[in-house]
Amino acid sequence: MSGPAWPWYVAGPIVGLMVPLSLVIGGRRWGLSSTFRHVCAIASPVKPAFLRYNWKKESWSLFFAAGAVIGGFLAAQWMPNADVPSISPKTIAAIRSLGFEVPRGLVPAEAFSFSHLATWRGFVMVVVGGFLVGFGTRYANGCTSGHAITGVAMREWPSLLATICFFVGGLLMTHVLFGWIF
Repeated sequence: MSGPAWPWYVAGPIVGLMVPLSLVIGGRRWGLSSTFRHVCAIASPVKPAFLRYNWKKESWSLFFAAGAVIGGFLAAQWMPNADVPSISPKTIAAIRSLGFEVPRGLVPAEAFSFSHLATWRGFVMVVVGGFLVGFGTRYANGCTSGHAITGVAMREWPSLLATICFFVGGLLMTHVLFGWIF
């Protein structure tokens, strides 16, 4: 069974409707970054103060995260989408100007693959970038999904500010730092 991806105007409202449903029915806010904290609280043999709390009260988020992983796996297995999105000629020219081949997917393999992780550029992109995302998530008290989907929908000023910062950081990386690194 194969078919095209759902268009944004179908998938977006479905995701958007899940926010009020989870709030009204379950009294729960959307977001996944806290799940990592819960896993650490469960698995850590030494518990710093940050991990000493009643994680069982928030165990629903573990099921939410597991559902996202399982759902993604099932969709990839039984609903594969072999259609690679088209990339504009201007974007292809920009990618080539950085010394990359034209990507066969959404990103150049020279920048985002396990074989390039051992290079200093790969290390910066994956390890340092991953650390910065994790640090920023903790510092902002939530991830992009929690702030941008739930917090903005609830008209929370800190979530709007965090979402603006996420986008500014993405634009800065795309238009300034990525070219400097590569």
